[in-house]
Amino acid sequence: MGQALWRLPPRQQQRLQEELADQLTERGGGEGGRVGRDGGSAQRRAPQQCNGPDIYHLLKTCRGGKEQHGFIDLEMLPPELGITILSYLNATDLCLAGCVWQDLGHDEYLWQGLCKSTWGHCSIYNKRLPAGFSYRRLYLQLDEGSLTFNANPQEGIDYFMSKGILVDHPKELAKFIFYTRRLNWKMLRIYLDERRDVLDELVTLHNFTNQFLPNALRDFFRHIHAPEERGEYLETLITKFSHRFCTCNPGLVRDLGLSPDAVYVLCYSLILLSIDLTSPHVKNKMSKREFIRNTRRAAHNVSDDFVGHLYDNIYLIGHVAA
Repeated sequence: MGQALWRLPPRQQQRLQEELADQLTERGGGEGGRVGRDGGSAQRRAPQQCNGPDIYHLLKTCRGGKEQHGFIDLEMLPPELGITILSYLNATDLCLAGCVWQDLGHDEYLWQGLCKSTWGHCSIYNKRLPAGFSYRRLYLQLDEGSLTFNANPQEGIDYFMSKGILVDHPKELAKFIFYTRRLNWKMLRIYLDERRDVLDELVTLHNFTNQFLPNALRDFFRHIHAPEERGEYLETLITKFSHRFCTCNPGLVRDLGLSPDAVYVLCYSLILLSIDLTSPHVKNKMSKREFIRNTRRAAHNVSDDFVGHLYDNIYLIGHVAA
């Protein structure tokens, strides 16, 4: 696990170092006093300067200075730290870890935290759990279903439904997708292209209030990945985003004279500008003046200053759909 998991404030570091030095001195005094090489008794050594004691030394001090052999028991760590460590392991590694750390395989609160930190929303979370329910078993089922989804999206969803984990409702499926980190984005794109009802609910989960248009578009494509080629699916995504952005920012729409159609045009302009500025194959990059002129031809109500800020954002931050 390493010995740098938990750092302490400087004053607490110094106090703990002094306690360690006192314990070493008392241990040496109990043995009758050790004689140094110069013939005198060993004096108390000043604690060495370091980055601070880690969790290993802290646990060793709490146990009276006894040496800890093997792995540190996760029960000695704060629950949040234990869940963070274990969240980096897959289901197979977690089962193996249960053989190393004591009582890990039977800690239902720990498995519950792992389930909800990885799969933030499941229909089963809101149900009355039956007697003998095991979050450890649920974690293994969620992991199995995610792997199945990444191979075949529909089979993965069917697996979740067969285990009672998900309910066949577009809103429940959209929440599961929105709060899950384990789904392959390519398979997710295929599934959403086939299930437009789930896509509609997924779009409504995004909140673009007070977000600058390029940043909101990046956030949107971070959850719903854009297709690699232009086509009907990309047009559908931009249309849904445009309506959602206007719904979340009525004041901005009123002040700037925007509309879903105008936002649609601006989104396409941002995508084309992103490709132009980031592609190594384009030698003659589009200038700010050219971008303003081309965009104003399609979106007449948008000011030059606003379009200029859009260009600066792409130039400084990068692609909106990377």
